[in-house]
Amino acid sequence: MYDYVSVAADDATGPTPVRDGTIKLHDEVGFAGMRKAGRLSAEILDALVPFVQPGVTTAAIDDLVRTMMLDGGGIPATLGYRGFTHSCCTSINHVVCHGIPDDKPVREGDIVNIDVTSIVDGWHGDTSRMYLVGDVPIKAKRLVEVTYECLMLGIEQAKPGNRMGDVAHAIQTHAEKHRYSVVRDFCGHGLGQMFHDAPEVVHAGRPGTGPELKPGMFFTIEPMINTGKYAVKMLSDGWTAVTRDRSLSAQFEHSIGITETGCEIFTASPKGLNAPPWQ
Repeated sequence: MYDYVSVAADDATGPTPVRDGTIKLHDEVGFAGMRKAGRLSAEILDALVPFVQPGVTTAAIDDLVRTMMLDGGGIPATLGYRGFTHSCCTSINHVVCHGIPDDKPVREGDIVNIDVTSIVDGWHGDTSRMYLVGDVPIKAKRLVEVTYECLMLGIEQAKPGNRMGDVAHAIQTHAEKHRYSVVRDFCGHGLGQMFHDAPEVVHAGRPGTGPELKPGMFFTIEPMINTGKYAVKMLSDGWTAVTRDRSLSAQFEHSIGITETGCEIFTASPKGLNAPPWQ
């Protein structure tokens, strides 16, 4: 049902990638490439921790992301991607994902997801993190905490022999235990030398279903969790997805690789700033 193919890169950039529906199994060259790309993205998100304060605009955040990425030897994957004109996505409060940076300032009490993808030597490091702007209400803080817990519980299930449904089930179970809902309209994805590749990584599902996880698989896990219902709608800009009931939404994302014994997180924070509160 699921086709797997081993891919070997002869050098840092490797062969021209092709999205053909197969699940790629990468070698150590791929792991090395993903570590570099993932670290740059994580370093950028670390640098944003003191920067995201009341009054800063999402356009200023985008400018900093682009500058740091270029200075670090990377290229913003989203810049020019399908017509997108920014170097990151900034999703505030009820925005689920793909929020577009603009000149509006973030405000006291906002929660903001910042999603960045660095391309370094042809490899993609895709990650996102939530930021608390000033004094945030307890309800919003708790959503952010549980969403991060959902991500890490999903990652715990990312190991050889398990299936993608095991990852999804862990996320869904934890979210619903706290009376939150899991967005169905968007999912994680394979990546590596392509921004988006097979397999799809859903965040709600039954254990024992979906593709088997095998060493060498690279993919993102990026649950979007809402305080209200899981339904979303797209705004007229064609990118921004919001909760249909205008409830709060939060998301965290890591890029990982399946190893012989578990998984490696390519986008872990070098400073240990994986989730707020930043302690």
